[in-house]
Amino acid sequence: MGFQARNFRRWGDNDRHLGPFTYSRDNRYRPIAAVLSSAEEEYPGCNLRLSAFGHTLIVELPAIIKPHVSWVDLSNRDWAAPGPDGRAGYTQVDKRQFGISVSDGFLQVFRGRCTMDSSTDRTNGYFLPWKQWRHVRRSFYGLEGEHFATLPDTGKSYRDDPGRFEREKSIADAVPTMAFEFDDFDGERIVATTRMEEREWRRGEGRFKWLSIFYSPKVERSLDIRFSAETGERKGSWKGGTIGHGIRMRDHELHEHTFRRYCLENNMTFVRRVEA
Repeated sequence: MGFQARNFRRWGDNDRHLGPFTYSRDNRYRPIAAVLSSAEEEYPGCNLRLSAFGHTLIVELPAIIKPHVSWVDLSNRDWAAPGPDGRAGYTQVDKRQFGISVSDGFLQVFRGRCTMDSSTDRTNGYFLPWKQWRHVRRSFYGLEGEHFATLPDTGKSYRDDPGRFEREKSIADAVPTMAFEFDDFDGERIVATTRMEEREWRRGEGRFKWLSIFYSPKVERSLDIRFSAETGERKGSWKGGTIGHGIRMRDHELHEHTFRRYCLENNMTFVRRVEA
């Protein structure tokens, strides 16, 4: 038996094909994987995928393993009409996979049938604690970038810490804000109210928190924006516009400079600063 392929397999934006081989390179998605997959409707036959360090090689194979085939019985449904064989239902064909894949600190173990249904899927997933980034604080800053308050992340959920939501909301509501008028893409004048905040993450969770000694923390400062009316080209439609958004702040930026940049990036016209 030889490999079968109706068309070239699509994996990424930089695919290269040579007979039964597909090679792809991606600098953003960099899993480490070895996965044997059964046939799919689009690509008959099995394939073996090997991935590491941004390189992926897929080899088309004979039918070493076959898809999982089952009968879905609909005889107890009034709306299901019997088929030519007198039975009401349909044949369900699901891909099967065996192997492992690790990407962005998440491990997947494939043990057979893949259905995307937790009651039948044979795939297990685990977050690797030594690869995770834990949130440690949320800080607020004033109009000139001065520190206003910090909310440490205790690791407790809102359910386990009664009153936490109210405490944090009262502090956030007291943070100094700025307000700006702008004209939306359609000329509607809207007011945006901005608040500066910062979040910090450190490497490692649980027993692996000590890893943060060897990694620089991730710190992201952003401008939280609340609009007095819907904005964006989807406003007024069933999808709806935007009433709140945020933008990452650059070094040395404050409220107005950041919001002016937001307007340029989103087809809005900055008008002026107003009283918050």
